[in-house]
Amino acid sequence: MRLKAKRAFVTAAGQGIGRATVEAFIAEGAIVMATDINSDLLDGLECETARLDVTDKVAVQSAIAEFKPDVLFNCAGFVHSGTILEATEEDWDFAFALNVRAMFHTMQAAVPGMVERGTGSIINMSSACSSIIGAPNRFIYGTTKAAVLGMTKSVAREYITSGLRCNAICPGTVDSPSLHQRLKATGDYETAMREFVARQPMGRIAQAEEIAALAVYLASDESAFTTGQGHVIDGGWSG
Repeated sequence: MRLKAKRAFVTAAGQGIGRATVEAFIAEGAIVMATDINSDLLDGLECETARLDVTDKVAVQSAIAEFKPDVLFNCAGFVHSGTILEATEEDWDFAFALNVRAMFHTMQAAVPGMVERGTGSIINMSSACSSIIGAPNRFIYGTTKAAVLGMTKSVAREYITSGLRCNAICPGTVDSPSLHQRLKATGDYETAMREFVARQPMGRIAQAEEIAALAVYLASDESAFTTGQGHVIDGGWSG
């Protein structure tokens, strides 16, 4: 078991990539705290669970201080659609609060304990749509995910000799409940799905379990020489 006895704290663990990663962590022997703003989505997970609003700094600090994670997987986020001309101040503020500031707070809470113990792995959910590649109708989203890469590299460099590693995962399109919600919101689900699939050189979108497998690697000691990287897993979209 690659994660035996490692304590892993996961946000947005109720569905999609977050849930798949929790299940993969458990299968590899980790002791997992699965959190989500919607506690009902956590039903059925065979680990400790808790409702958590990651935009609540005090709640985040308290939860992480109590759990003392060896692994922090920042999966919570939101995908805004639209161009720069369609972006609003409200959408911009919400996106940065959830996609960027929340990760800042979880990392700020987790880093001291990891440094004190001399070990730790932080995994941040970014996206291929970031500073890696631009995507249509993703102005706010791509900007926040580029910021995530910047934070990841900064934390990795700052603590590179402390035993703490910080990496990001940069997926392409992933089959998840949130994706299907966005496709339905277009008003033409089938056409939207075909367009998403068409831009993937492999001719398909990713499965959440494929992203979870990368998270397991980054959480494990197998990746001990890996830090400060944005690990692209997008089926060749940005290649």
